[in-house]
Amino acid sequence: MPVQFQIVLFAVIAAFVLFQLYNVLGKKVGRQPEDDPRAQPLPAQGPTAVPNAPPVDSHTLSAIQGLKARDPGFDPHRFLEGARTAHETIVQAYASGDREALKPLLAPTVMTSFEAGIAAREARGETERVEFVHPPRADLELATVENDRAVAKVRFLAELRKTASTPGQDEVVSERRTAEVWTFQRPLGAQDPNWVLARVEPATA
Repeated sequence: MPVQFQIVLFAVIAAFVLFQLYNVLGKKVGRQPEDDPRAQPLPAQGPTAVPNAPPVDSHTLSAIQGLKARDPGFDPHRFLEGARTAHETIVQAYASGDREALKPLLAPTVMTSFEAGIAAREARGETERVEFVHPPRADLELATVENDRAVAKVRFLAELRKTASTPGQDEVVSERRTAEVWTFQRPLGAQDPNWVLARVEPATA
């Protein structure tokens, strides 16, 4: 494949990822992150569960049946705490171009797309910084097993403040609310228990 075509292809992929993260989803939604008490930081997690976590509701129990059947130790509260932290880290690391922070948190295909987006932004001399106005709301939509791989979908509602800088221009600060479904995955029975981000999709309010 010609080098020029590869560059164009990666630029298109990167533009789509950036569109997903900041623009397509940059709309006001019905439920806001600050409206849900679950959006507040959870207590530090213990070795197997989050202390003082509320009981698992019937919706969550139904959503996680597929994974609990193969992994009885799966704790949705502990998982969501980690997913929320991963969400904040990934969004901020992508904006700042921190490849080292992103690498252990992303599936290879996602990492390739993110690296292309970062490289394209660097080539233009642009910089970004993202802050979360409120802790993001995280709702577990599904946790199941696909071909010996644990798969979990989390819907995030977040309010972001982005500071963008372009050479020769003043900084631009904007705020927006986002609604996304992130799909995490990990091999069942693997020594490494960490989940990685495998897909990002727009979500409805």
